[in-house]
Amino acid sequence: MNSKARLAAVLMTGGAFAAGAVAVAAPAIAGAGPFGNPSSAASWSGSGAGAGMAGGGMGRHAQDGSCLPSTSAPAGVLNEQQKGTLAAMAQEEKLAGDLYRAFGAQYPVAVFDRIAAAEDQHLAAVRTLLARYGISDPTAGKPAGQFADATVQATYDRLLAQGKGSQSAAIGVAQQVERTDIADLQQALHGVGAADVTQVYQHLLAASRQHLTAFSTWATR
Repeated sequence: MNSKARLAAVLMTGGAFAAGAVAVAAPAIAGAGPFGNPSSAASWSGSGAGAGMAGGGMGRHAQDGSCLPSTSAPAGVLNEQQKGTLAAMAQEEKLAGDLYRAFGAQYPVAVFDRIAAAEDQHLAAVRTLLARYGISDPTAGKPAGQFADATVQATYDRLLAQGKGSQSAAIGVAQQVERTDIADLQQALHGVGAADVTQVYQHLLAASRQHLTAFSTWATR
């Protein structure tokens, strides 16, 4: 079964989202992007990171990962699979930011709006790389909650519905998203020789870990 078919099967499985299992397909090359690798074809589930951010602050850059990732490192060469991964990363960052902003509008939890702002900055950094390498941006011109890839769109819609059930459900969705981001970024870093792409991915990975810790802290309240 190819990546698209496998991911579609996960999406269509009855009760998958209720159990916290979701997957997203790569918009560019099936199986090439972060939504197409085995790490994200599996369930977005598992234990959360330890609660490391007590209190309601969560506003400092070191906590919410909101510093704009640097793209100052020199450019390199990307193969077609790596280009597909980079394009898929843009959709992953947009999906996270759009979800968190929607949840922030519904629930009085500051962490959603703050991390949504961080995701916007991360998307801007990925877009800089897309332009640098001449890769089409699948998020260009797409308003909040809309995606070029039908499977990404279906996943967003289902996650949004799941999170709108309750505040705790929304925080659970956010934890799932960050766990998947972490797994996808770790996978994406393998074999990348372009210093600028590595630099951005490493920043995004550190930020996703911070985000997961923040959401896990809120989950215990």
